[in-house]
Amino acid sequence: MRIALGISYLGSAYQGWQSQTSGRTVQDVLEQSLAQFSDLPSVSTLCAGRTDAGVHGLNQVVHFDTPLDRPMASWVRGTNSFLPRDVAVQWAQAVPDTFHARAAALSRRYAYVLLESPVRPSVEAGRVGWVFRPLDAAAMQEAAQHLLGEHDFTSFRASQCQALSPVKRLLRLDIAQRGPYWRFDFEASAFLHHMIRNIMACLVTVGQGRQPPGWMQQVLAARNRDAASPTFSPDGLYFLGPTYGPEWGLPPETPAFASLP
Repeated sequence: MRIALGISYLGSAYQGWQSQTSGRTVQDVLEQSLAQFSDLPSVSTLCAGRTDAGVHGLNQVVHFDTPLDRPMASWVRGTNSFLPRDVAVQWAQAVPDTFHARAAALSRRYAYVLLESPVRPSVEAGRVGWVFRPLDAAAMQEAAQHLLGEHDFTSFRASQCQALSPVKRLLRLDIAQRGPYWRFDFEASAFLHHMIRNIMACLVTVGQGRQPPGWMQQVLAARNRDAASPTFSPDGLYFLGPTYGPEWGLPPETPAFASLP
């Protein structure tokens, strides 16, 4: 039986999603908990999209195969009983063997939440990015337009990125402000390693008037990581999850979505 799970997690205490020898990743604690609940030596999962250290997830989707036939509600409650408090299974659903959490995804969505304040965050520490200089919405929105569509995003790609191609299609980049909080919504076919954090760094550079909006097009055209601003903090970055075709019938979001501005 193949099962898909929707996972939410606060990434501050973890070294990213992907399993490492340290055992301190979200995948590690999830698979350990699934194995404990299943009473099996191990359970292997495959996710829709890996996240970096410090990045949060609201609807990370994984799939795994199991010989056990248990109610879906039991997979949620049972696995959660073994998980740490900052990781939780939100839903479980049986899927056909042809379902693949990564390959079946049509797109992936992220949000970056940014606090604009003269004082650093306290209760939101690790959950929002922070700038102390005012941002210009119109300038950032103009700069963002240069990134929409299919491009070579080499300038926004980390040197350790393992993607086979730097060409990705950015479907959406929306910018909104609510009080002192800014929210940047990204949707793309897929993302390169550090791509959003590097784009965020450039948007902030433009928003603070240190570069004009047209500079974003120059950075993109350079196809050189040195042309862009230094990588921005992971603190306010949330993986909203993948999108799938309606034939799979998977939830597009979780209650955790309500926690974002």
